[in-house]
Amino acid sequence: MQLINQIYTGANSRKSLIDLVTPDNEIFNSVVLFVHGYKGFKDWGCWNLVSDYFVTHNIGFCKLNLSHNGGTIDNPIDFPDLVAFGDNRYTYEIDDIYEGIDWLYRTMDMSGKKLFLVGHSRGGGDVILTGQDERVYGVITWASISNIANRFPVGQELQQWEEEGVRYVENNRTKQRMPHQFSFYEDWYYNQDLLDIKKASISLKKPCLHVHGTNDDAVHMKESEALAEWTSGELIRIQEADHTFGASHPWSEDNLPAWLEEVGSYTIKFIQAQQ
Repeated sequence: MQLINQIYTGANSRKSLIDLVTPDNEIFNSVVLFVHGYKGFKDWGCWNLVSDYFVTHNIGFCKLNLSHNGGTIDNPIDFPDLVAFGDNRYTYEIDDIYEGIDWLYRTMDMSGKKLFLVGHSRGGGDVILTGQDERVYGVITWASISNIANRFPVGQELQQWEEEGVRYVENNRTKQRMPHQFSFYEDWYYNQDLLDIKKASISLKKPCLHVHGTNDDAVHMKESEALAEWTSGELIRIQEADHTFGASHPWSEDNLPAWLEEVGSYTIKFIQAQQ
């Protein structure tokens, strides 16, 4: 099965895209739902090669664009819709993952198959927060965040954001000034219990794997160390690896970077050990 750029309805009734690729032999026991990170999308960099890598190892691979990631149905690459990006919030991403799981179960027969959530960076925090879903067998994070609160500004910067209603973050690659409406902060403030990654991790009594690069300058290794402690999960350190494990966008090579292939190999071994 190879379904590319299918449409699902995500948070706030916004439509977005989702892919599903499965092994040809029809006999496989596990499926991954992959969640991209901040300023990411399902076709970023090497993610399509990652999908192929898992499928060749007899694991189905589903990946989605979060509904308010800044992409559109017609142009899912990069960020043509900065209004939607500015309206994003963590609870929307949580809703999107649940909708993605619903779509997956409607689209293929999942009987006898184990579903693993895999999230990169902020997507790692998202899959921890949604991992309690009874349909999820295990959770895997790559270079994940462990806390949402400490990603918001404080003091004068927070006050200015509230007064102006919007703050901007430059995308170093595209040079876009990407907006965050103050509703992004308010969503977290009024849903702190729901969005408490530590609390969700401690209560997540499922197989968990956490992978992090030792040279990650975007999200510190200590965040995955905390996740591993809270979930009683396995922690894999990828020596010298950066936040994207050697990947970049666009990616024109036919092979995965060595660090990302190492991440994929550890993840596949973890999944196979659960079968």
